Amino acid sequence: MKAIILARVSTEEQKEAGNSLPAQVERLKTYCKRKDFSVAEIFSFDESAYKTKRDEFDKTLDYLKSSKEKIAVCFDKVDRFSRNVFDKRVASLYELAMKSKIELHFASDNLVITSDISASEKFQFGINLGLAKYYSDAISDSVKRAYEQKLRNGEWIGKAPIGYRNILEDGKKDIIPDPKKAHFIEKLFEYYARNNYSMRTLALEMKRLGLRSDQGNVLSSSMMNHILKNPFYYGVMEIKGKLYPHKYIPIITHELFEKAKEVRLGWHKKPFKYASKPFILRGLVKCSVCGCTITPELKKGKYVYYSCTNSKGIHKDRFWIREEDLLKPVYGVLDNLQLSDKKVAEITDGLRKINESKSIFHRKALESLNKEYSLAQSRIDRLMDILLDGSITKDDYDKKLKDLKDRQYDISIQIEEYTRADENYNITASQVFSLAQRARAIFESSEIPEKRQLLNFLLQNCQLNGKKLEYDLRKPFDAIVKYAKCPTVLPSSPVIITLLQDYKYILSLREKLNQIKLLIDPQLAKEIGLKLAA
Repeated sequence: MKAIILARVSTEEQKEAGNSLPAQVERLKTYCKRKDFSVAEIFSFDESAYKTKRDEFDKTLDYLKSSKEKIAVCFDKVDRFSRNVFDKRVASLYELAMKSKIELHFASDNLVITSDISASEKFQFGINLGLAKYYSDAISDSVKRAYEQKLRNGEWIGKAPIGYRNILEDGKKDIIPDPKKAHFIEKLFEYYARNNYSMRTLALEMKRLGLRSDQGNVLSSSMMNHILKNPFYYGVMEIKGKLYPHKYIPIITHELFEKAKEVRLGWHKKPFKYASKPFILRGLVKCSVCGCTITPELKKGKYVYYSCTNSKGIHKDRFWIREEDLLKPVYGVLDNLQLSDKKVAEITDGLRKINESKSIFHRKALESLNKEYSLAQSRIDRLMDILLDGSITKDDYDKKLKDLKDRQYDISIQIEEYTRADENYNITASQVFSLAQRARAIFESSEIPEKRQLLNFLLQNCQLNGKKLEYDLRKPFDAIVKYAKCPTVLPSSPVIITLLQDYKYILSLREKLNQIKLLIDPQLAKEIGLKLAA
């Protein structure tokens, strides 16, 4: 009788335990020789017997169905045939055997399936298939348990993201920051968090700096987006939508990741650094009638005009307005930001007076946060006792533990923010006043990218109503203009004092001041800072 040999492995362990493809083939050749079979074909492949897609096995099945003579199909064992009793291939081959078109031979199990087998032999075949499935299920359970344990230990399974390296040290796998790329990842997040880059311009900047993939390829805009979304860089790995803390060294802080995330989620509302020729108001102004963007166009090589894109087709005629005319109200705002010496003195005096009450508030806030952190830790300690007593399930324990750990992390961030805000209070106030005093001079002496940054820092909700530019001033500059227009010195502290008591606002304002690389008068900032510290 003609015979075909089928040898299959699915794991490295099987290859090393005497079940390698050559070993199976040799045993089956010996079996065929003993049975006086003529070996027509030998099929050997690496393929799981528990997956629905088994391309190599399907080729064998097609070969058998096309054969016009009876064939002995030889396997080493039943589990080399299948580990899934519900596999359609099991039914197909079994049906061919029952129709006497083939015979199924399992050499090591000393089992032959033909149309003449007895009930006990059918039972033995079913038992062997069931045992093979049980073995496969047991392996799957062990893998899942090992995987869950790795997650609890904070271990990442698989290739490390760009900026990290997989290493093998003393026989143990580990992941470390890549000394050649980690600093690029940090710069990438820092640049994007400045809110002055699109994905395209960020990709171009990282290409210029020299960041490449492991294969040496330039990273695309979509890869920039992928990196910015990956929480692995600040210490958390995302598995199937769930977050797990990992044990590896973070490249960036959680705070920097959140800043970049905020920019990324609000990208369509923010002006970016364009790859083409820069214009002062490009991307900053919307049409008040249709909401479309007001775009610039260079005429005769030197005149800049703006008009609505009219992408919604609302306007019948397209009108143009020169950049100089659009900037006239902007210069008016910059002039109005300048305070008299008398009012600067009053503000600095008011800020000095509230320093004492601010310190009391700061101390009480920290005490409250530290108390809440300790309370969360006590609940974590009690939670373990409840688990050991069997009062809650492991799933409930993991969920509650994650909630408490997340809360502790949020509290630690708040404590850090309070401390930084207290340190930056006087510095921020002095730079705000220094910027306000020299806003027009700074604007006129800056290049176009810096002018765009300054306008984005001062203005919001810019709209073109007809040929008139309308806008809102960001805080605290709206309060400064209001105070500057007041004809007399106010008897009480101005609005800006209240604004600067908000620690989160201080931090965001401080960050924005750091982002705009403008020549704020160092001497004036120093003088105001000394007055505030006095």
